[in-house]
Amino acid sequence: MNTVTAMKNSTAIAIGGFDGMHIGHQRLFEALGENGTIVVIETGYANLTPKGERENFSHYPILYLELDDIRHLDGEGFIELLKDEFPKLEKIVIGYDFHFGKNRKYSSQDLKTLFDGEVDVVDEVTLDGDSVHSHKIRTKLLIGDVKGANAFLGHNYSIKGEHISGQGIGKKELVATINIESRGFLIPKEGVYATLTRIDDEEHYHPSVSFVGHRVTTDGSFAVESHILDGAVSCENKATISFVSFIRNNEKFETLAELKKAIKKDIAIASKELKFLQL
Repeated sequence: MNTVTAMKNSTAIAIGGFDGMHIGHQRLFEALGENGTIVVIETGYANLTPKGERENFSHYPILYLELDDIRHLDGEGFIELLKDEFPKLEKIVIGYDFHFGKNRKYSSQDLKTLFDGEVDVVDEVTLDGDSVHSHKIRTKLLIGDVKGANAFLGHNYSIKGEHISGQGIGKKELVATINIESRGFLIPKEGVYATLTRIDDEEHYHPSVSFVGHRVTTDGSFAVESHILDGAVSCENKATISFVSFIRNNEKFETLAELKKAIKKDIAIASKELKFLQL
């Protein structure tokens, strides 16, 4: 069954922004049943799972609705739109804080009044007493709390990018790295991380140590680069970097020798951190 047919046969939909596809979002998806579809209200601000990335975290088909195209609708108009898209619609799943319609005027209670089917409102999802929200995940990443962000996500935070040439001194003077240009993704706090890196279309990930930030010791340019720990690997087109843990802040070293010494220490820490992961 193709995606369009699956949507037309859907009896349940989950509506939200769903940036990150985190454990709170997954709770909504669990309520969809067999014939469900995810409806993403695309605001243009998604940077944990930019448009097209959300498909990697659910088996359900996904319909994207641009906020600018629907923000003018009143409650009745919004329901009419959903029924046009999903003629067999019987259930709508939303989060406890969901609002819709012009100026976000309508709440879950209005939805229950306007929609003649079932409205399933999923309660707030918490982890260790803290409510799970995409904005909190962004904050954690920006302060280097990768493990905290990953716990909220339910998976490792990852960024993707096209392979680009580096500054040319890594392989000669330091260690060989794969450099990428990542667009649309939130870049975590500048520093060094234990990571897993997927090269081109390989199915598995390589243990790696990655740097994101400005090369303050050399040319000052911004870089996202990954050193593969299990041997030399060539990258032709693209790479995905999956962040496991934060190792240290970005630092300026007086000499390349001092930087190389620090990198060796980073490699040792990353190797120990990643040793028991199933890649």
